[in-house]
Amino acid sequence: MLNDPLANVLNNIMNAQRVGKSSCIAKPISKMIKQVLQMMQDNKYIGAVEYKEVKGGIANINLLGSINNCGVIKPRFSVQKANYTKFEKRFLPARDFGFIIVSTPKGLMTHIEAKEKGFGGKLIAFIY
Repeated sequence: MLNDPLANVLNNIMNAQRVGKSSCIAKPISKMIKQVLQMMQDNKYIGAVEYKEVKGGIANINLLGSINNCGVIKPRFSVQKANYTKFEKRFLPARDFGFIIVSTPKGLMTHIEAKEKGFGGKLIAFIY
């Protein structure tokens, strides 16, 4: 039984990258996981992602070798639009290095976009 599918996907990616594999398979896949993978792909942390429509969904992810660390943030802290710096210091190793994924009323976005647009939300994951 899977309690946190997003944590399992990010853990699969990290384990495959540490071993030196060029791709990994992640399942099950939800809409939120697809959005997180798309954000990672847009920021050049992973390569192409190929989805297969079976029960639960499967994603074949090409790895580029550029992820140092990634993971989910538990518990899902609420953050106001003015308090992102506290969580940047906690979850990211340096300034302007990596990003935190935030669930806002306008959907998932990076903490950088959320700061620019003035949204608060729940912290979902970090990637650097």
